[in-house]
Amino acid sequence: MGTAPGPEGVGPLQKDSKVAVVKVQAVGAAPRQVTMKGLYFQQSSTSEEITFVFQERENLPVTEDNYVKLQVKACALSQINTKLLTEMKMEKDFFPVGREVAGIVLDVGSKVSFFQPGDEVAGILPLDSEDPGLCEAVRVHEHYLVHKPEKVAWTEAAGTIRDGVRAYTALHYLSHLSPGKSVLIMDGASALGTIAIQLAHHRGAKVISTACSLEDKQCLERCRPSIVRLYSKDDEPAVKLQLLPHKHDIITLLGVGGHWVTTEENLQLDPPDSHCLYLKGATVAFLNDEVWNLSNVQQGKYLCILKDVMEKLSTGVFRPQLDEPIPLYEAKVTMEVVQKNQGRKKQVVQF
Repeated sequence: MGTAPGPEGVGPLQKDSKVAVVKVQAVGAAPRQVTMKGLYFQQSSTSEEITFVFQERENLPVTEDNYVKLQVKACALSQINTKLLTEMKMEKDFFPVGREVAGIVLDVGSKVSFFQPGDEVAGILPLDSEDPGLCEAVRVHEHYLVHKPEKVAWTEAAGTIRDGVRAYTALHYLSHLSPGKSVLIMDGASALGTIAIQLAHHRGAKVISTACSLEDKQCLERCRPSIVRLYSKDDEPAVKLQLLPHKHDIITLLGVGGHWVTTEENLQLDPPDSHCLYLKGATVAFLNDEVWNLSNVQQGKYLCILKDVMEKLSTGVFRPQLDEPIPLYEAKVTMEVVQKNQGRKKQVVQF
């Protein structure tokens, strides 16, 4: 029986031809790169349109220093503030999408002290994160993560953590809400409004809220304890009006020493507005939940907030309004809807 012809540049194979073939492939083949998909967005030159795209990413390198490698189990979707990214000089050709994550620690750097492989954690990726949360695995500094209670579902942890931070910041740090006080929460049936109402109730406050539709009103009426009503069931207008209150209306509603917390970054206060606030000793505060990550001095307080959000989820104080979980391949289309602010419930991708 003759010898079989070998690969080009290699002599005839010997009797142990299988071994010879293996050796040739091991020498000549390049090491296989493991890749995974991540979601990114690309902003147009006009800064008006955003395109979401999936891109292949190489497997993450060995974890170093204070960084944790995380297997993402769930990632919530929130609007991307492109204006803030521009102001922070953080423009990129492709920017990672998805920051509110929950998952399992796969690997830890040599200086990590809070976590070990196998821990269940949740957190918010920083604004300058190079990794998208909408990916199978991410790298994140340990100071942006907290332990997730075992009884809290992955989707609940990811879907609540950012709204929990926003509500906690508004009610605790900006308005100093205490038992017996009254608080008006606009659009209480929204994802953020729901968490804010629950936190305000937990702190012993009397809650008043507004609703954008009859469906939202019915949702708010199911809250326990109940929310103060501003009108009866017979007061529904014949034509549904989508009117936002004027700043003068809100300032007029404020009591002595009251606080108005707003996310409106371009709010303009005229001298009569300022004079009215002065007479009441009232204040206006701006809610920007990114400030916690923009100052390392506040890192301890920020971690306390994250831990408190997880604890309130575990004890049932927070009951988030989440939509049905979606798979990763639907994240692009769903993110387009979220960016246009067309959804009501929180959207969460489950891996």
